[in-house]
Amino acid sequence: MIFQSTCSGCGAQIHSVCIACRQALVESMVNQVPGAPESVVYAVAYSGRVRNLILGLKYRNERATSRLLAEVLVHRLDVDVRNADVVTWAPTSAQRRRQRGHDQAELIARAVARRIHKPCRSLLVNESIATQTGADRAQRLCAPHFRGRRCRRYQHVMVIDDVVTTGATLRAAAHALCVAGASRVSAVAVAATPALESRR
Repeated sequence: MIFQSTCSGCGAQIHSVCIACRQALVESMVNQVPGAPESVVYAVAYSGRVRNLILGLKYRNERATSRLLAEVLVHRLDVDVRNADVVTWAPTSAQRRRQRGHDQAELIARAVARRIHKPCRSLLVNESIATQTGADRAQRLCAPHFRGRRCRRYQHVMVIDDVVTTGATLRAAAHALCVAGASRVSAVAVAATPALESRR
């Protein structure tokens, strides 16, 4: 009982994510979310238990959830994206990382890389002061500023984020990677948030 925890998806007392929430995550895989950017590969819609799982990872330090999210995401990747030379992530701000003690996108990226047997490298630096958390859609279109580390040895880079809304963050990350020498970038996220107008 000392090691008992709460399921991020539904609040049940368990030792990890409960079977019901695991099943719900698998069943929530979608091909399209209304208003989501077409340039990004994603696995699920950011709602319900999926949203709870991601929030648990981000704010309650439930790091084991990253492995489950990565597993679902890997099933969504086609052969072409899986064949990327390296996996990286769109890093959160230094302030957020200090507050949380981790970067959720990094945890997911490293778990994905292990599953597809690819190297995972830190290829981006987030130089922004403002964060995306709590921003409205218009504010999110003003993407964070990334600086890419030299990556000419990697022709095809997969860059991962936890949630995509407008796609601005992943576009900025892809641009920085290309400037740093990548020939091609595949943008990937676990979940996509429907556009505001599609939720009205």
